[in-house]
Amino acid sequence: MKTLTAAFAAALVSLTANLAHARDLGPDEALRLRDAGTIQSFETLNATALALHPGSSVQETELEEAYGKYIYQIELRDRQGIEWDLELDAVSGQVLKDHQDT
Repeated sequence: MKTLTAAFAAALVSLTANLAHARDLGPDEALRLRDAGTIQSFETLNATALALHPGSSVQETELEEAYGKYIYQIELRDRQGIEWDLELDAVSGQVLKDHQDT
């Protein structure tokens, strides 16, 4: 039982530590990264997301740093009212996640 408790505690610490590796970037920092050419422009990233769901509109965007990568999160709403959550690598523009919000 002690081994199971210790394993559970170690797993919980590991999961909690992983959450601490992601941080939201404020507008000033995001603009600085864009202006420095570190990340793609927000217009380019939005266009990539909108190309996957034509006719959609951008509802919300966020830039975060996770594990040394810049991730652009974007929420879209399509013409049928369906919401989509996407994540793009803000440096390369590669789509990392594209799924319907449930």
